[in-house]
Amino acid sequence: MSSSSAPYGERRSPSRRFLPPDPKAHEPYRLTPGLAVRVGVVGAVALVVFGTLFFRLYALQILSGDHYLAAAQNNQLRTIRVEAPRGPILDRNGRILVDNRPGRAVKLWVGDLRKQGRYREIQRLAWVLDVSAADLARQVDEHRGQLADPITVKTGVPMDQVRYLEEHRSDFPGVRIETTYLRHYPYQALAAQLLGYVGEISPEQLKRLARQDYRPGDKIGQTGVEAVFDRFLRGKAGRAQILVDSLGRPQSPVELRRQARPGNAIQLTIDVRLQRAAERALRDGIRIAHENGQWAANGGALVALDPRDGAVLAMASYPTYKPSLFTGRVDLSKAAPLLDPSAAAKSNYPGINRVTTGEYPPGSTWKPITALAAMQEHLLSPYESIQCTPVATYGKDNFRFRNWNPYVDRPMVLTEALAQSCDTYFYAVGDRFYQRGPNGGWTREQDWAERFGFGRATGFDLGNEAVGLVPTPAWRKRHFTSAWDRAWNPGDSILLAIGQKDLTVTPLQMARFYAMLANGGKLVTPYVVAAVEQPGANGQSPVALRRFAPTPPQPSNVDPAALDVVGQGLFAATHSSSGTSSGVFGSFPVPIAGKTGTAEKVVQLPGYPAGHSEDQSWWCGWGPYGETEVGGHGPLVVCALIENGGHGSTAAAPAALEVFEQWFGVKSTSQVLVKTD
Repeated sequence: MSSSSAPYGERRSPSRRFLPPDPKAHEPYRLTPGLAVRVGVVGAVALVVFGTLFFRLYALQILSGDHYLAAAQNNQLRTIRVEAPRGPILDRNGRILVDNRPGRAVKLWVGDLRKQGRYREIQRLAWVLDVSAADLARQVDEHRGQLADPITVKTGVPMDQVRYLEEHRSDFPGVRIETTYLRHYPYQALAAQLLGYVGEISPEQLKRLARQDYRPGDKIGQTGVEAVFDRFLRGKAGRAQILVDSLGRPQSPVELRRQARPGNAIQLTIDVRLQRAAERALRDGIRIAHENGQWAANGGALVALDPRDGAVLAMASYPTYKPSLFTGRVDLSKAAPLLDPSAAAKSNYPGINRVTTGEYPPGSTWKPITALAAMQEHLLSPYESIQCTPVATYGKDNFRFRNWNPYVDRPMVLTEALAQSCDTYFYAVGDRFYQRGPNGGWTREQDWAERFGFGRATGFDLGNEAVGLVPTPAWRKRHFTSAWDRAWNPGDSILLAIGQKDLTVTPLQMARFYAMLANGGKLVTPYVVAAVEQPGANGQSPVALRRFAPTPPQPSNVDPAALDVVGQGLFAATHSSSGTSSGVFGSFPVPIAGKTGTAEKVVQLPGYPAGHSEDQSWWCGWGPYGETEVGGHGPLVVCALIENGGHGSTAAAPAALEVFEQWFGVKSTSQVLVKTD
């Protein structure tokens, strides 16, 4: 059949219809009367529906627009983050070192600020709250992409400012006054470097901790216990809702949706009374140094340990600061020594913990290390006599090494040499290490020093430790360029033996070593956090959620006989007539053993030439010597350092005595301060 043929063979006539023919269709497209009716009905229905929608939208937007706009503006549901009170910090006996006080915080929702006159409102708010308008404007600009979280403009807001903002609420859209918790320090500057302080989370911290439910404006521990144990102290924020209008003004009561969970308490090993005695002792040590003509004495560190397990009972650093500087509005002029490097240098760095990060030459407090290492290496017999002379010469150039006491010239055994701190005795011991040569002696004392915990961190649970420096031939080759400086010379071993030249330690490392002497040869790990506690409800006792057991002491594998001889020498140093600190401890009712140190250190002082050195005053020791306890008080190790304080016997030793007096509850009957090593 041809394409032009109709059914039944009829010839198809040309068509003028609007639809083209379809070769696959048997019938052409036709707009039949029935189809036309149906299309008309559908069109009419569609016209009615769209007309209805149009008139409804017209009614909503034009006729009733103002009504519904006002309703929408008055029904903005806002979620509020409810701050959790931070947990307290307690001493070993439950005394409060840090807790909270209620306060007011002014917060600003950036999305509620007017588009017109925004900066004028920021300026006025800054003026009312006495904060920097430029800083607030910068915060607003940085916060534009975080409209769900407010800016904390100021905490610890005085009531006069609160009342003004409440009375002029309509002038400050987006401003809300909330209850907050301010850190309170009952003892002010006590243990400041140890406890640390709290501040608003920084953008860098927020980026690092975003997955741990931190938000802009949250408070976070910045240093010390507050920082290291922040996860236990901070608690869990709650959540509330409130209806506000377009200006951020509340239109309903706050509805609490989730209760904030307070943070847990942290109990420390610190004894607050001993801590106060330690900080007072440091100030007294500096005062005594000034009275003795050491006018450059301007800082110090003191630490007291339980030698049985390493519990830190007191840790003091001077100069210090008040953590309350960071409570509420931060006065940048007062906080500058903690935030600005140049201001910190002028104030002698009050923010650092000198016990853990201060690095000093130990001087004669190092001599027990030399004695133990020499006996372990069979270089020294404790009962052999070595001449204590005013001067000794060593090396090819016959360099003269002097004794601190030029009036002594007689043979001594080890206990006498320790008691009188004879330098030339220990020069001879250091030379014995050197004479063994590079393969058998140049590093043996350093190896024992490392075994005793020097040159590495102690493992203190708050971290942030300096490791000091125990020099070796390999170290000299790495750090110097000239052939002479790179060589390990006799003077290196000789001066190492008396704790001088390149050797540096921290006070905490020294206290740890003297704890080893006190407990019979075991190396403890210092710690200060004892437990995490959940405060008891309705006056009930707190519940310990987690206890931090001390790390088991590690054996040093030192011969007990060698330890006993060193102990005898250190007891003689505090009690024999020629002992370097017998004038301080000789009349103290509790038997104390310890060692003075007077260590030369190059320091940069105003008005002095480069390379000027000052004596660092040291004393380290323990009590009761030879007994387990006195009057119900267990053993105590004390290590005291007075920066630029002169002789160890006249500044550091009296400071250490004050701590022993507090711990054992008895007073020394007399003190005679004699300038000794």
